[in-house]
Amino acid sequence: MANRIAESELIINDRGGAYHLDLRPDELALDVITVGDPERVGEVSKHFDSVEVTRHHREFVTHTGYIGKKRFSVVSTGIGTDNIDIVFNELDALINIDFESRTINPQLKQLNIVRIGTSGSLQREIPVDSFLVSTHGLGIDNLLNFYQYNPTEDEKALLQAFITQTGLSAKSAGPYVTPCSDSLAKHFQDGFHHGITVTCPGFYGPQGRVLRLPLSNPDFIDNLTHFNHDGHRISNFEMETAGIYGLGTLLGHNVLSLNAIMANRIVGEFSKDSAKTMESLIVKTLGILTSI
Repeated sequence: MANRIAESELIINDRGGAYHLDLRPDELALDVITVGDPERVGEVSKHFDSVEVTRHHREFVTHTGYIGKKRFSVVSTGIGTDNIDIVFNELDALINIDFESRTINPQLKQLNIVRIGTSGSLQREIPVDSFLVSTHGLGIDNLLNFYQYNPTEDEKALLQAFITQTGLSAKSAGPYVTPCSDSLAKHFQDGFHHGITVTCPGFYGPQGRVLRLPLSNPDFIDNLTHFNHDGHRISNFEMETAGIYGLGTLLGHNVLSLNAIMANRIVGEFSKDSAKTMESLIVKTLGILTSI
């Protein structure tokens, strides 16, 4: 018999659902949209033709329903890659682990997971209220370092260039990088900027904001903006994408992160109508996903 996963490792609640998401395996679609803000789940599902499942536990809200004959789940993650670690492991468990026997299924399934989120631009030519596809997630949050992860030679070269050019200290992070899934990204070309997204472990100091505390690397943001390695440039930063790409890829799922640019850190601008921008990205994304 296959190795049984202990109760302490995979927590299943009284209704037979994964502990944090409070979802049962039959309540999850294979096409998943993730959003950070729990209130944004309803802003996505209001475009569904029907909603069959609504679950809410802590910051994790899920609506599963249909657009036409295509079934979607939209799941809130909250902020940060610590939450991505929870969400992605439980999403994978729901389709690839038998909750009755607590064993891994012999035939693994693959999810299509698309993040619809917000971020700040690090390039003057990527304006507020535009849309961006993350070609890579470059993490300075350390999440993937807790898993067995073997970067390619190209990824190692990019990471070394990143450390050298940004002056990132070993005491801050051991960075990692993972590309998006081409099978999804090829459908998101028109109307989108493209570039490397840096994922930070915080909103203030890790993203170069100064309130009362001085920064250990005050030139970090400028160095991100000027980073260049074989034509690869850093377009934006936020707090989830690298975890999504890293864990999603290791688990064998198709992953893509879409960003509504709410701030441009170079020109110091912030969106005057962020709700309208997010609604436009949601509608555009759902239109593309229902056609593929």
